[in-house]
Amino acid sequence: MTKATIPGLLQMKADREPIVMVTAYDYPGARFAERAGVDMVLVGDSGAQVVLGYDSTVEVSLDEMLTLAKAVRRGTDAFVVCDVPFGSTETSDAQALDTAVRFVKEAGADAVKLEGGGAPQLSRIRAIVEAGVPVVGHVGLTPQTATALGGLRAQGRTAESAERVVREALDVEQAGAFAIVVEAVPAEVADLLVDALKIPVIGIGAGKADGQVLVLHDLIGATEGSTAKFVKQFGTVGDDTVAAIAAYTAEVRSGAFPTAEHGYAATDEAVAAARAALGR
Repeated sequence: MTKATIPGLLQMKADREPIVMVTAYDYPGARFAERAGVDMVLVGDSGAQVVLGYDSTVEVSLDEMLTLAKAVRRGTDAFVVCDVPFGSTETSDAQALDTAVRFVKEAGADAVKLEGGGAPQLSRIRAIVEAGVPVVGHVGLTPQTATALGGLRAQGRTAESAERVVREALDVEQAGAFAIVVEAVPAEVADLLVDALKIPVIGIGAGKADGQVLVLHDLIGATEGSTAKFVKQFGTVGDDTVAAIAAYTAEVRSGAFPTAEHGYAATDEAVAAARAALGR
């Protein structure tokens, strides 16, 4: 698979060739994505909930995100984008730049992703881009600041909200982002952005867009409980894994596993030496 590049992704938009992004958080997930031939891998801060067990994305630390990002980088040669976690950009442009540089230098990220399109976020995007680190924007439902949006709910469904989403997307592009994730926004609004923006629009619950992103664990069926409306499950890995562990448990308890075929043969001399060592 040829690694995606920013010019290549822009050309894919121009050619109306769909861009495939998947969110992964570890080496096995990255290997799966690599073998499947996706264009981009996002190390999302949703790993806070999906693999670290936190209640929300805001709890994950920068060091934890870097650990996840390093594991993903080791598993794929695809274009890797890393979420900058809450608390690692809010203080100043300098803090945001330091965070972005760490993802590039320590984790080998190709780009970082910042949520939101307000004045502070736009300033952060400009500072990071001017320093030479590519940025992906994120508008619509922004989980890091979901409380201010009234919770984890779709955006752009009212006139005021739709106007805000469009304005923020245009501003994010103007600030220098080379692509933008649009989350939980009606397709009709997202379609307008696809036509208006020169940069690729990656949708998640936002219609066809220029490309799509889903969380790996959601799409393979490894997520417990309910998932967002925009999730389509393409596999049953979670149920299959539980069934496999349950079968293993049953065989261990019944004595059916392990059998001789799962062990290693010893010579008579080895057994005799072991007995001698025990004084028998």
